Amino acid sequence: MNSFAHYFNRDLSWLSFNYRVLQEANNSKVPLFERIRFLSIFSSNLDEFFRVRMRSLQAITQLSVNDELSSTVFSSEEELLKEVQHTIIKQQEEFGLLLTQKILPELQQQSIHLYYKEDLSDIDKPFISEYFFSRILSFLQPEQLTPEHKGKIQLTDNVLYFILAFSTPSQPEKINYSLLNIPHSSLPRFFKITHRNADTHILFLDDIIREYLPQIFPNQTIHGCYCIKVNQNADIDIADEFSGEIDKQIAKMLEDRQASFPTRFLYDESMPVSLQQFLADYFVLNPQEMIAGGRYHNLKDLSSLPLAEQAYLNYPPQPPLHHKDMDWNQSIFTSIEQGDQLLHFPYQSYNYVLRFFNEAAIDPAVEQIMITLYRIASDSFIANALISAAKNGKKVNVFVELKARFDEANNLKWAKKMQAAGIHLVYSIPSMKVHAKIALVKRKASAIQTQCYGLLATGNFNESTARFYTDHALLTCHEGIMSELDTLFTYLQSREQPVNQSFSFQHLLVAPFNLQTRFESLIDQEIANHQAGLPARITIKLNNLQERHMIDKLYEASKAGVPVDLIVRGICCLIPQRSDISPTITARRIVDRYLEHARVFIFHNNGQPQTFLGSADWMNRNIHRRVEVCFPLYSLSLQSEIYQIIQLQLADNQQACSIDQYMKMHPIVNSQSPIQAQQAIYSFLKEAQQPVPADID
Repeated sequence: MNSFAHYFNRDLSWLSFNYRVLQEANNSKVPLFERIRFLSIFSSNLDEFFRVRMRSLQAITQLSVNDELSSTVFSSEEELLKEVQHTIIKQQEEFGLLLTQKILPELQQQSIHLYYKEDLSDIDKPFISEYFFSRILSFLQPEQLTPEHKGKIQLTDNVLYFILAFSTPSQPEKINYSLLNIPHSSLPRFFKITHRNADTHILFLDDIIREYLPQIFPNQTIHGCYCIKVNQNADIDIADEFSGEIDKQIAKMLEDRQASFPTRFLYDESMPVSLQQFLADYFVLNPQEMIAGGRYHNLKDLSSLPLAEQAYLNYPPQPPLHHKDMDWNQSIFTSIEQGDQLLHFPYQSYNYVLRFFNEAAIDPAVEQIMITLYRIASDSFIANALISAAKNGKKVNVFVELKARFDEANNLKWAKKMQAAGIHLVYSIPSMKVHAKIALVKRKASAIQTQCYGLLATGNFNESTARFYTDHALLTCHEGIMSELDTLFTYLQSREQPVNQSFSFQHLLVAPFNLQTRFESLIDQEIANHQAGLPARITIKLNNLQERHMIDKLYEASKAGVPVDLIVRGICCLIPQRSDISPTITARRIVDRYLEHARVFIFHNNGQPQTFLGSADWMNRNIHRRVEVCFPLYSLSLQSEIYQIIQLQLADNQQACSIDQYMKMHPIVNSQSPIQAQQAIYSFLKEAQQPVPADID
């Protein structure tokens, strides 16, 4: 072990965050179904880890030099991989104990019986029989694993299957194997039966299929049935140069993803060794890819348990709030002209964002709409508004990021729809994702003057995720910001690499142009102020903190004596509270009802704060390989509003935990009155605002 480590390992830090999610499933103050949802989130996160990160970790064991190991606590690649695997196993064991020993018994206390590794009751079988023969059976497609089919049968990423061992009457001594799909993408994973006594019984789709295996394989002796699934490597790079259009490259990439290398082959731990060996040979699996699990896989599906209608099992409603300075009876453009407007989601209504685009689509004075889209909602109101705008004769320019991982197919679908409607589509820049969340509307103010209106956000223009992601959005017509947005959209439409470009941004912080250097100068300013005896402080909220140069700048500020407060939800490679490198840095993470997603940067500046919001985490990818935008808050009232929200998060002693120099998480223990930041923020914003009468469901 390296005792002089300057950085936490990014993968272990991420697993630490996911463990914090798992802890919330054990929080008795959280309603029961919400605790089940946290189990689901933990499982989903872990799936993504295997799909995105595990192949890289497995590959580094074959390399002699790995940048991820440099200055971390691990002296070898093998040591790191073993620690990651050990951490995952421990967390999965805790997951299983929590589910079986706490969650399921508590459901029973509510007269809800979720069948789990047990025989089905006779009273449920008539309901099950009807459902199986009328619905399930039509989706089942067994395939025998014969030698002649070897290499031809491919397992689909994240799809559940049964492997069955059986024999036929003609050859009872010969064991055959068959693959049977579990159609969980076509049918609900769970089937609910409500009895007359008000008891609720819920069954896995898997167990209903198990019950009818004799009907699926008639006249055969079944010796065993075991659930399996495979995670494929989804971290596939798009080539820097394209021989064809990017949409064709993306379509090809999605095909390649299904045929990519497995990173985890999960199987029922009760499976005989002989069958494990058969599967390893048949599907060409390495031992390190084969991982024993339980009877059920894809437990991220727990979030779809049919319990959402039972209010007492869920969080109490928090209807989105109306913004005190925006009148629904006047044009949204008039509201923006009256002053910068700042929205906070999901506490405030996302309808303001939808109105921004809807009003632009029908306003006769609007001439042009420009927008970047990173993750588009599956039933997007915004995309439909842009289509309406184009059909109404507006010039609409849309930059669609087709490389948004796991959203490529949906983004491609919408891109084609928008292009067919006459929208000018701009696709991905080679080797670079456009992660900025920006929109610009140009509106004719007079015969000779055009007025611009901007929407800049910390989160995606996605009304679905806006319901449970905490984000901020600025509506402004600030002349300098509008001019720079226009310049940036001009650059994006050129589809050129940002090499030898000389854009000059004075207001916006834009990666890969000036974002890093501006943040460096802001940190240097706090150092200089502190050394001059002036007040200094840095407060930063991020999803992920990994880029080492920026971490080193924070270390530099800390060693100079500048207090640094960090709120980092996920990956935090910075080591806080260590006397030699980070004596004045505190780091905490908040896991609660909503997913903390906003990025906020506050520099004290001797009592005249410089405050920025934006799309950029401090990761290598965000600073060096993405187009990101952070934007200033010039309004003193909006600066104060953000400051008060961040102070509530720093004061959270219910859902926040501190991270120590050993990567351990600790509850915040102090003598203050209980403060739960997300609830406190809602109350703070509600003081002058009222719920929207009829918000979108």
